[in-house]
Amino acid sequence: MNALGVLVLNDHFPDLMSCQLCKDRFALTKTGHAPRPVIQGNPKARILIAGQAPGLRVHHSGRPFDDPSGDRLRLWLGVDKATFYDPDIFAIVPMAFCFPGYNDKEHDLAPPKICAKTWRSKVLDQFGNVELTLLVGTYAQAWHLNDKKRLQERMTQWREYLPRFFVLPHPSWRNTAWLNKNPWFDQDVLPELRCRMRKVLR
Repeated sequence: MNALGVLVLNDHFPDLMSCQLCKDRFALTKTGHAPRPVIQGNPKARILIAGQAPGLRVHHSGRPFDDPSGDRLRLWLGVDKATFYDPDIFAIVPMAFCFPGYNDKEHDLAPPKICAKTWRSKVLDQFGNVELTLLVGTYAQAWHLNDKKRLQERMTQWREYLPRFFVLPHPSWRNTAWLNKNPWFDQDVLPELRCRMRKVLR
C-alpha cells in the first residue's frame, strides 16, 4: 500500500516503480520534474482502465485520477471513490506511468512511447481476471485497438468494440466542447457503460 491506501504494483514490478528511463527527458520539460510512476491494481482486478498519463496533480499525490478528470470519470462510471480505488476491482494502467510534463506553453506533453514499449505488455500480463477494459482517450485506444482512427470515428462506432473494450473520450475539461456537441454520448453511451459496470461489480 502507498501512503494513500492505494495498492500499487511495487511487489510485482520493483523495476517499474524505480524506472528512470525518462529522467533526462523530464528534466528538460517546463516542470523539470523527476519520474514518479503511478499505477493501481492487483491480479484480482476485474476492470482495467487504460488511460493516457498522470497529470501534474496526480504526479504530486501519487493517486491515479485524483483530479477533476477523475471526478468526471467516476461520474460516468457511476461509482464512488471507495469502489474506484479498490485494487481488487480496478486496475488503472496508463499508457505512460509518469507525468510527461509541460512544454514551454504549459500544454501537456504526449506520453513517451518508450514507456509502453518497455513496460505495457509486461504489466498487462499480470491481469488475468479482467472482464471489461475501458480505453480512455486516443493514445490508449490506438495502442489496444491497433488502428489509426480518430476519436470521433471510434466513438460513433463504440458498439463494435464490445464486449471486450469500451471506448471513451478523455474526461478532461478540454473535451467539454466535444461532449456538448455530441449529446448522444450522455444519452446512449453512458447508460450502457453503467449497465456493464453494474454487471461486473455484481
